[in-house]
Amino acid sequence: IPSDSTLTTILEKGFKNNWQILCHANGDAAVDQMLRTFKPLQEKYGNNGRRDVLIHGQYIREDQLDDVGKMNIIASLFPMHTFYWGDWHKQLIGDSLGNKISPVKKALNKNVKITIHSDAPVALPNLMRVIWTAVERTSRSGEIIGKDERLTPYEALQAITIWSAHQHFEEDRKGSLKQGKMADFVILSDNPLKVETNAIKDVVVLKTIKEGKVVFEK
Repeated sequence: IPSDSTLTTILEKGFKNNWQILCHANGDAAVDQMLRTFKPLQEKYGNNGRRDVLIHGQYIREDQLDDVGKMNIIASLFPMHTFYWGDWHKQLIGDSLGNKISPVKKALNKNVKITIHSDAPVALPNLMRVIWTAVERTSRSGEIIGKDERLTPYEALQAITIWSAHQHFEEDRKGSLKQGKMADFVILSDNPLKVETNAIKDVVVLKTIKEGKVVFEK
């Protein structure tokens, strides 16, 4: 674990050059360190649209979400943990804290900008399963990991499309179907907004169009 001074030295180079900073911080102690080193640098260099990102934030606390919102940091959270490792989280830290991992709904309710991801190759880059885990939050054993943290299917879809495009400074050409944007889209076997939520994971890509050309067809 780097010291605060070492981390500040690294971060300051990004702030000084107004580079976007993507900071991996999983436990709440790591998030504390990120926030306390970011704050003086934001005060020194300003926060001129860098769209800095907190990645993972598995154990981020509610008070830390408040600070992330105030500091205009995007929270790229990882609700796939609820399926792949949710049972083990609860064994390690108990039900009370285990149900709070990847608090995407709480972040949204606090007006924190969020995205969600797969962390491939840690988990397969199956975006229908990314949506499903954010919506259902069902573990391998079938237990619900934090019912109050479930996203709606539409919120989850936004988190992997238009909100992700914003995170990457690409919202002017990606993330939604709109005249003037790139013709990048997929044709799915079912509508993930209309099927039963538990069936979202079974939706498959039938065709992929990249810049107007078919690059995959099932």
